[in-house]
Order: sequence, then structure tokens, then C-alpha cells
Amino acid sequence: MSRRPNTSENSPLLNGDTETIPIQQNIPQRSSSNTPSSQAFKIAAAMYSFTTLGLFNSSLGAVLPLLSRHYALTDLHVSFIFLVGPLGYVIAAQCSDAVHYRFGQRGIAVAGPVLQILSTVFAAAHPAFGWVLVAFVAQGLGTGLLDGSWCAWAGSMERANTVSGLLHGSYSVGGAVGPFLVTLLAAGGRAWWEWYFILAGASTLSFIVLVAAFRHEDATAYRQSKRSSVVDVEADAKVMFKHRATWFCAAYFLTYVGTETAISGWVVSFMWRYRHSSLTQSGLTSSGYWIGMAVGRLTLGFATDRIGVRRATMLYFCIAIALEALFAVVVSSAVSVVLMVMLGFIMGPLFPSGVVVLTRLLPGELHVAAVSFVASLGQVGGALLPFAIGAVVEGLGIGVFRFAILVQTILSLFVWIAFARLRPALQPVHTARLED
Repeated sequence: MSRRPNTSENSPLLNGDTETIPIQQNIPQRSSSNTPSSQAFKIAAAMYSFTTLGLFNSSLGAVLPLLSRHYALTDLHVSFIFLVGPLGYVIAAQCSDAVHYRFGQRGIAVAGPVLQILSTVFAAAHPAFGWVLVAFVAQGLGTGLLDGSWCAWAGSMERANTVSGLLHGSYSVGGAVGPFLVTLLAAGGRAWWEWYFILAGASTLSFIVLVAAFRHEDATAYRQSKRSSVVDVEADAKVMFKHRATWFCAAYFLTYVGTETAISGWVVSFMWRYRHSSLTQSGLTSSGYWIGMAVGRLTLGFATDRIGVRRATMLYFCIAIALEALFAVVVSSAVSVVLMVMLGFIMGPLFPSGVVVLTRLLPGELHVAAVSFVASLGQVGGALLPFAIGAVVEGLGIGVFRFAILVQTILSLFVWIAFARLRPALQPVHTARLED
């Protein structure tokens, strides 16, 4: 009779009491592409890639009013942009695993930035609005390939919390810079589409850096890393959906990413219309939230590694709920800005922690497919939950925003508790710090 795997906080995720799958003897222990210097270059390249993802996603809110004015759109029409981005993510989730098995990580390093370059150049040409939506689908596809792939790769590393924190911290840096740059361009009398020329340049640099870093990571290298020489993407997908971890993580990302996006998307309107702050101070609330998240993701990964991802994430959620409760009752604009910075800081590790736990619960060959799938569900939540808040605000007023994000964060905590209680499949994976 097999023993129950030891998943204590101070023990490896799997130890000698569990069965492991033999590793093929002809696989080299360390290739030239897996030296410490090479790994550091890959991490740096992925960090820059995530910075560009942050630029893409965070700048959308600042671009929307400019788009609406240029194309004479109603709020309903311009809001379709929020829906087409997740569509690209969903497509990416369906094809990411196939790209890995046929072209390796090198294929992702090529396809993702190329799609971003094409979409930005097309948007910069400012065609009819319907074609702009098509460009945003392509951009979502490229972003989804890069996001899911590098998340899965980082989550399977030995110091997964630290590396994932670095990636998502880089994303938040881009998230903080993007709206500021768009506002700066608009204040200087520049057209909205000139921002997409800048994004095209950033994506081109991303292409160069990623291809250089992952040039040796072809299909053979990827299959060897997963101990498989058979391309069976459909089988992987079917097996992935049989694991409860996939569905619990998808539910967690659906609620959490929706909460994160709702905060960044509505807090400026709330501060301006309800707290009667100046437009500049209202904008600082959003920027402060992203800056806090960047710092949290870059620094709290180390604390998460030491405390343990399950216990640490529950602690972060409890602190976030307390901060949101304070934000709901204070009336000072200055205090509200400080609370948003603190909230962003403490929420920083919440997304990377979900990726880390998922990769510990699933066999290695399912990581890319599973992370791509749950990331796409997260983007769906990032589109639907802000719309839901908008519908409530339409009927009850903008003041309800502060209570809506509090309820959503509590819901995310409950989903996390259920997700974190799952036990891993028996597999030889890197050491992880997870408690009972």
C-alpha cells in the first residue's frame, strides 16, 4: 500500500516515501544551455518580456478615452476591447502546449513577440475600429503565449516563489510605467496611436532578447526536460482536466485576477467621483497600487520561500482584506493613496503563488498546458468582474466599489484555501515548501 506523500512546510514536496518515475539515462545532467549564467540570462530575458506585458495591459485604461474620442465611440462600444484581449488568451491556451512540443521554448520566444509586433504596428496605423479589435486579439494571443509559458517555466524551478516574484514584479513595473507614459504623450499633444509605435519597439527588443536567451531550447530539449519523446498534446490536455488542481487553480485565478483588475480599473473613477480627489491625485492612487505590487512581487517572494507558499498567501490575503476594510471607511485622499500602495504591495505575490502551487500539484509534462489554461481563465475573470462592478455601479453608484472589491477578495481567499488543501500527484519534482 502506497504511503501518503509528505507535504509538510519543512519537508520536500515529495520524499523517499513516494514513488518516482525513472528518468531516462541518456538525458544529460546539465547542458550548456542550463548553466547558472545561461539560466540567469533566461530569467532576465523573461523579466523584460513581462515588463512589456505590463506595458501592454496597464496602458489600455489610459488609451481608452483617446480611442473613444478619435473614433467617436460610446462607452459600450469601446468596452469591447476588454473582451477581445481574453479571447486571444483563450486561443493561446489551446495552442501553447503544441508550440512547446513542436518548437520548444524557442518557438514561444519567436511567436509571442512577433504577434505583439504585428498587432502594435497594425494598431499604430489607426484603421477602422473593428480592425483595431482584431489587432487586440492578436496582441492577446502573443501575450497569452508568453505569459503562460514563462509562468509555467518559472513555477517549476527550485526557487519558484523567488523567480515567479521577479517575473511578476517586472510585470508590475511595466504596469506602473505604461499609464504614465500614455498620459505624458497625450499631454504633449501626441496622437494615441504613437504609443503603439513605442510598444512595437519594446516588442522588437523583446524578440531579440528572448531568442538569444532561449535559442538552444528547441523541441528536443523540451521533451527531454519532460522525459517524453512523444508528441501527444491532446492526451496531455485530457489528463490535465482530470486533475482537480487544474480546476481549483482556474477558479482561483478567475476570482483573484478579476479582483486585481477591478481595483486598478475602477479606483481612479472612485477617487475622482466619490472621494472628490483631483484627477492627478486619483491617478496617483492607481500608479501607487501598481508600484506597490511591483515592490511586493520583487521582494516578498523571498519571504514566501521561507514561510511557505500556503501559509504566506493566507497571511497576505488577511492583510489585504484588512487594508481594503480601512480603505472603505477612510475619507482622506492622502490616506487612500497610502492604503492603495500597501494593498498593491501585499497582493503582489498572490498570482505567482497560484502558479507555484499548481506546478507542484501536477506532473511536469502538464505544466505548460495547465498554466496556459488557468492564465486564460484569469484573463476572463479580468474582463468579467470589472464589467460586473460596472453594472452594479450603474445602478447603485460608484461608492459601492469599495465594498465590491472587499467581497471579491474574501471570495478569492476562500477559493485559495480550497485550492491549497489539495495534495500533489506522485511525481519527481523540485523541492517545494508546502505545509499540511
